[in-house]
Amino acid sequence: MRQGALRGVTNMDIQVAVLCDAATDYKGKLNLLGTFNSVYTKELPANYPQCSIVLRIVFKRVEEGEHKLRINFVDEDGKFVMPSIELPFEVNVPPGDSFLYRNFILNIQRLKFENFGQHAIDIAIDGRQEASIPLEVKQVPDKENTADGEEDA
Repeated sequence: MRQGALRGVTNMDIQVAVLCDAATDYKGKLNLLGTFNSVYTKELPANYPQCSIVLRIVFKRVEEGEHKLRINFVDEDGKFVMPSIELPFEVNVPPGDSFLYRNFILNIQRLKFENFGQHAIDIAIDGRQEASIPLEVKQVPDKENTADGEEDA
């Protein structure tokens, strides 16, 4: 049984929730390039030139209607890395189908990190958190202190 079904509130199924370098949606086919969960930098603040937050969500007929997707990108202290994103959307399952999937691609440019450590992209639908994408911002080690076999990112 899926987590949403256990809560008794929703049947939606978040099949994909990732941070990546780029993504496209071509006729419903989701294409991801370079998923990652760590960013390496020598110093702060660090600017990440471009990335994409990607979601693929399956909705059942019972979830038809208007909804609101909210994304909060926060550091480990809960401080916002960027302003919240709110995206209203509608679910209409086609006649004869039992579900509908939606791909969401949110392109972000010039993302600025002020702190090393754990970050999270929290995903809420209709005010309820449904998923979280972890991200670690790490300091690049000095070459002098890097053991053989380790690589700088």
